[in-house]
Amino acid sequence: MYCEVNGEKTFYSNGNGTIKAGQPAVVFLHGAGMDHSVWVMPARYFARRGYNVYALDFPGHGRSSGKPCQTIAAMADWLAQALTVLAVEHTAIAGHSMGSLVAINFAARYGDTVRSLALLGTSLPMAVSEPLLNAARDNHHDAIDMTNTWSHSSFGLMGGNKNPGNVMTMCGQRLLEMAPQDVLFTDLNACNEFTDGAEQATQIAAQTLVIVGDQDKMTAPVRALDVAAAIANSRVLRLNPCGHSMLSEQPNAVLDGLATIV
Repeated sequence: MYCEVNGEKTFYSNGNGTIKAGQPAVVFLHGAGMDHSVWVMPARYFARRGYNVYALDFPGHGRSSGKPCQTIAAMADWLAQALTVLAVEHTAIAGHSMGSLVAINFAARYGDTVRSLALLGTSLPMAVSEPLLNAARDNHHDAIDMTNTWSHSSFGLMGGNKNPGNVMTMCGQRLLEMAPQDVLFTDLNACNEFTDGAEQATQIAAQTLVIVGDQDKMTAPVRALDVAAAIANSRVLRLNPCGHSMLSEQPNAVLDGLATIV
């Protein structure tokens, strides 16, 4: 489905559900270089259980037009504008990787809007290695290879997906390859430069679930635990074996966790 945010065409998936007044809302935020499709399974699950689902494509990602936001704060402001357009006043928010940073920033600054949070593959700070950032700046395919490979655990790299018809590494590879030039770099750079998140996390009042992949090479589990410790009303779900691409490596465990918080 489409709406218009700041004069730009913005796409969101409703999980093949129906948006109805009075239903609880849940918003899904994707990671760097990705789009709404990483949330297909959770979006459909909650849509079929009476939720208004909004799996958004950030500007310049997926089916949304416009230029990518340059900072995490700009993405959070954009999200606030999108929710106003969609008439969403109170919602659960689930964010993966970059999306988790946007969720943290948004919850700290627009707290009255947030019912609950789920932070997947999160870290504060979320530093990006120099080789990856440089390759992304040059739009070199090595950036896609590094991001995709490092996002999977050894289990994930073997391809043992529990969902028939899906190959974990190839799904991530194709999504990153479909992103326009400079999008991956812009996203990774925004993550790398988001340095005040730890302080913002302490300002979050909403109940929060932090989902941690024990073999996460992109966002170290110890950093995710630090995020949980900074948020007063939080708890942790640890997945093993699981890397950063937990939505494909452990989709059912992730969904079980989301069902307890959304």
